[in-house]
Amino acid sequence: MSGAGPGLAMRPPGGAGGAGAARSMLRRLDPPLLVASACIVAILLGGSLYNSLFLSPHYLVQQLQVASFLGIVAAGAMLVILLGHIDLSVPWTLTAGAMLATGLAGSSLGGLAAIPIAVAVGAAIGLVNGLGVAFLRIPSMIFTLGVNAVLQGLMVLYTGGSAPPSSAVPVVRWLAGGRVLPGIPNAILVWALVGVFMILLLRATPFGRTVYAIGNRERAAYLSGMPVKRVVCLSFMLAGSASALAGLLLTGYAGKAFQGMGDTYLLPAIAAVVLGGTSIVGGRGSYAGTIIGTILIVLLQSMLAVMQMPDAGRQIIYGVVIFSMLLLYGRSRSGQA
Repeated sequence: MSGAGPGLAMRPPGGAGGAGAARSMLRRLDPPLLVASACIVAILLGGSLYNSLFLSPHYLVQQLQVASFLGIVAAGAMLVILLGHIDLSVPWTLTAGAMLATGLAGSSLGGLAAIPIAVAVGAAIGLVNGLGVAFLRIPSMIFTLGVNAVLQGLMVLYTGGSAPPSSAVPVVRWLAGGRVLPGIPNAILVWALVGVFMILLLRATPFGRTVYAIGNRERAAYLSGMPVKRVVCLSFMLAGSASALAGLLLTGYAGKAFQGMGDTYLLPAIAAVVLGGTSIVGGRGSYAGTIIGTILIVLLQSMLAVMQMPDAGRQIIYGVVIFSMLLLYGRSRSGQA
């Protein structure tokens, strides 16, 4: 009998202990990320059936370069969504940052001034959004939509209704399409730096913990002494800076800024954030998931183009896929990622 106790206490490898560890690992996996990753694999395989070049390294790097612009916009959009808000001023924040940086840097301040000008313009717009949401208590959807309309009018006045006369300065062209590392466009490296910054900001700083706390319950965060209004303002400023930086990179990629260049980034950016597992009502999400969501959006668009599907068919499939995944995972808020 004396040997029965230890014998019963021992757990053989691969037995109940192994099964428990497996179940624990499965619980830690994020279902939206698993589904989004599976969709990426399916898109890659499906696209290769229509065109063998779909899986070529050159084509995939090109898609990552395109994804870098959306990924940077989505970084800012994610910060605001984590708070439980939404920023609808993305289209003309992106356009205003690109136009003003291109016009001013191309005239008298020198090419290197384009980057700080774009970031400063985006931060100023974000500050206006943050003040309206945090201090005036205007719903973010309404206030940022109004700011977007004001920006559109100001940019029409600034340009006279056309694109700015100046083209992208050389440093911006190099930043978007040059190569420090062989075979890898610099835009991808900029996106990687933004990604590292976002992950560290959210995971390793009091600011990140406050963002999650506000998204989970703003009143509780305020009563616990957290600087809620300051963090909301700073988050909107970072979101505006991200949009303007993406606009500047897009200017270098396209050669110049143009009217409406940000119109195609608002909905995909929000979709990339939510498809990556961030709760649309705030308090839960990770930028690693947003990266996966961004790649999924870009590859889906690319596959539909490779299939030479008519534009109407592309919009239907694109909308159905996004809508389905939003229904499945967009309203989840089961904790912080």
